[in-house]
Amino acid sequence: MTTETFAKTKIGKLTIRLLASAMESRFRYRFFGPKKILQGVDNLIGQTVLEIGCGTGFFTIPAAGFIGDQGSLIAMDILSESVDEVSKKVQAAKLQNVRVVKGDVMNTNLETESFNTVILFGVIPAPMLTLSRLLTEMYRVLKPGGTLAIWPPAPVLFPRSILKTGLFSLSNKRNGVYNFKRC
Repeated sequence: MTTETFAKTKIGKLTIRLLASAMESRFRYRFFGPKKILQGVDNLIGQTVLEIGCGTGFFTIPAAGFIGDQGSLIAMDILSESVDEVSKKVQAAKLQNVRVVKGDVMNTNLETESFNTVILFGVIPAPMLTLSRLLTEMYRVLKPGGTLAIWPPAPVLFPRSILKTGLFSLSNKRNGVYNFKRC
């Protein structure tokens, strides 16, 4: 079952509502504030950035501030509800450097080597994503030397899995964010 198919079921809709509530909770803002976590990403100022799995926009609006008017951000999610919600937040904040799109992380249909940075926050590990396919697509859209920034809610063994692909090398880890460089 795909994420989109699951999201259309009764239990999927309930799950999404519960996750959205958790994502926007005061607890999350207090202990996992988006600005602090975003400070762990290699330089965002003036960069062209792709945010995968924008969800409720928890990181989107603050990331746009870090990027500034000289850069741009594409916030992508597979769920129409997320795209609609984040689009409203972007409009309310009057952000000119953000475009919200519906898309599949496994096949983004974005231009090859078009981003300085890809942000994957809270996206992996995900049961419906094949890590090798995901990383291949992120490699494709990143410019040579670009940064893949990953903030995992549960790091476990994933950094080693990324390194094993040979597509990325670990640059650093700050504020829980792993910054990988495209090889």
